[in-house]
Amino acid sequence: MEIKVLEDSKNKFVVEIKGEGHALCNALKSELWNNKKVKVAGYNIAHPLIGIPKLVIETESGSPKEALAEAAKNVKKDAESFLKSFSKAVK
Repeated sequence: MEIKVLEDSKNKFVVEIKGEGHALCNALKSELWNNKKVKVAGYNIAHPLIGIPKLVIETESGSPKEALAEAAKNVKKDAESFLKSFSKAVK
C-alpha cells in the first residue's frame, strides 16, 4: 500500500491509496461517518480496473488527519475482533 497526499489543509485531507480498493475505503468511510466532527467522508475510484482510490475527508472542527487515524484504529480493532470470533467459530 502506498499513500500519496493530494491535499492537506486545516479542515480537508485528500489522499490516494494505491494498492487498495473498495474494501478498505468503505470501512474507513463508514468509520469516519461515526465521527461527529466529520462533515464529508467519501472516496472515488475513477476506473474500476486500474483506478487508484481517492479518499476525501472534511471536518467541521478538528483535524481530518486525526479523524482518519482514529478511523483506521477502529477498523483495525473491528478486524481483530472478527478474526478472534472467526477463529473460535471454525475450531
